[in-house]
Amino acid sequence: MEMEYRRLGRAGIKVSALSFGSWLTFGGRQAVEQSIACMDAAYRAGVNFFDNAEVYAGGKSEQVMGEALRQLGWPRHSYLVSTKFYWGIHGETPNAYFTLNRKYLLEAIDASLDRLGLPYVDLVFCHRPDPETPIEETVWAMSDIVASRKALYWGTSEWPAADIRAAWDIAERHSLRKPVVEQPEYNLFKRTRVEKEYTRLYEDIGLGLTTWSPLASGLLTGKYLDGIPEGSRGEQIGWLQEQLTDADANAKVARLKTVADDIGCSLAQLAVAWTVSNPNVSTVLLGASRVEQLEENLQALDVAAELTDERKALIEEIFGTGED
Repeated sequence: MEMEYRRLGRAGIKVSALSFGSWLTFGGRQAVEQSIACMDAAYRAGVNFFDNAEVYAGGKSEQVMGEALRQLGWPRHSYLVSTKFYWGIHGETPNAYFTLNRKYLLEAIDASLDRLGLPYVDLVFCHRPDPETPIEETVWAMSDIVASRKALYWGTSEWPAADIRAAWDIAERHSLRKPVVEQPEYNLFKRTRVEKEYTRLYEDIGLGLTTWSPLASGLLTGKYLDGIPEGSRGEQIGWLQEQLTDADANAKVARLKTVADDIGCSLAQLAVAWTVSNPNVSTVLLGASRVEQLEENLQALDVAAELTDERKALIEEIFGTGED
């Protein structure tokens, strides 16, 4: 497999088409050594973008990634790191909980950089929209973070198109740093926002996408076709179980397996390949708890070349055309 690099929307930087995220792995049940091994394997395969968030494992995920970066010793110019803010990690503290106010954001970036052991992150995201803080206040704060060189670019995650456009227009009006990227969930079960809601933003403002959950939390791997296996993520995370055992969804996954078998790949590889084949997607975030799992999913770039029009049409027949 040869890694592909894509521009992040209209921004000048390029991200690997497949990237690596730390949600639900770093700082939790996974050993630090295992996390470092996964980052090393991703980097050696050409991955240059590593995603994180303040809230992941209550800040421990950033600490683990920072330790990995120290141990691996990669040149700083060779990789990109992101973090995200909104949920807070100090409990239900006024001004630092479910918010994007200026005080929280300017304090949160300093704490994240300390945990990561970095002078700056390449990307910083507003992890969710905040209906209680004026968008203008958030835009000024994010622009100031970039102006202070604590981050190089900023963007949003799971924001409605109207809010992204409002933020961009505010930045344009006041000559501030504009949001350049959105991080939405995107997979065969979750399509409307990427394929319909954001359509005008790709052309109008050059929005880039760093999409997450290409495997729908593991549903698209096929491992839940016969129930929840012992020791699986589905067993460990209760709120996922209803989604992972949905009979209609698993029936679609079973039909998708015929396409994977025809190509000669795994269901996971096919699901990732389908996601990365969307030209509006800058990069697809992969998660993994084992190096072998990561290496398998990185082969999805080869599988993407096998997605003929006929195969894509069959996938559309199974899953529909984006109504989720």
